[in-house]
Amino acid sequence: MTIRSMTAFGNARTEGPDGLASLEVRSVNSRYLDVTFRMPDDLRFAEGALRERLSQQLTRGKVEVRLSYTRTRSETAKALDTSYLQTVAEQLAQARAVLPETPSPALAELIKGSGAGDAEGFDPEVWTQLSVQALEAALADMQANREREGARLAQMMLDCAASINDIVAEVETALPQMLSDHKSKLAARLREALEAANPGGFAQISGAELSARIAQETSLFSLRVDVAEELSRLKSHLHELSHVLTTGEAKAAGTGKGKSPGGSVGKRLDFLFQEMNREANTLGSKAAGIEVTRAAIDLKLLIEQMREQAQNIE
Repeated sequence: MTIRSMTAFGNARTEGPDGLASLEVRSVNSRYLDVTFRMPDDLRFAEGALRERLSQQLTRGKVEVRLSYTRTRSETAKALDTSYLQTVAEQLAQARAVLPETPSPALAELIKGSGAGDAEGFDPEVWTQLSVQALEAALADMQANREREGARLAQMMLDCAASINDIVAEVETALPQMLSDHKSKLAARLREALEAANPGGFAQISGAELSARIAQETSLFSLRVDVAEELSRLKSHLHELSHVLTTGEAKAAGTGKGKSPGGSVGKRLDFLFQEMNREANTLGSKAAGIEVTRAAIDLKLLIEQMREQAQNIE
């Protein structure tokens, strides 16, 4: 499966013995498939077949289809009804008696009104087939555009994912030093507190007792700021993100069974970014230093950038 953008345009023309069908199809992002048809009433019978073909190839997006046609048969081949023209002339004279500026009808209006332009053999089956052929060609054009745009969006998200991976690696590397620095600061604060409360009392406390107290406080601090689980889940989400963007498969991570409940890559990406954002928020709330706080902010910015790009993915 290929990553596709929901924003694209395609057009095509198909010609047959009876005439020419011209079709344009354009789409923008939408959570669901929403199709609108703009076509002459003469071709409304083709809407069902066109809608069925669209639903087979598209899963999401707000899609607009414009269909028009041109007859090759001459609409003036049949003679105009003389009695009809006489009736029109009499009615026009009556109208001008009251409204002198009433214009004469155009030839096309006379032809249509008399039925002389009614196409013999305007076969719904023939014109439906022409319309469907035009749609398939326009969809092929649009899908090619969607795939090119989808590849560009996927690469942008992969670049953001690489930056997130770098931040996660930096936090993992910095955590041991942060805990060591906290241990040193805690020991210094304990000494200062003891000296302030009881000058010279520090000498009465054994090194073992002080070490035990420092170890206890450091352990409690480590539990409060332990973000190993969050970082592990972030890496897992990054792995799944890379899988989805490179293969186009919207499978649930680790199951290998079918598609995600949303049934589309775009919805799977949206779920992944929600989970990644949750981990970034937890990372920020557990921040034990300015480095982790900055990392959490940078992560949220990158996740938001990817989420915005994913809004256009089908």
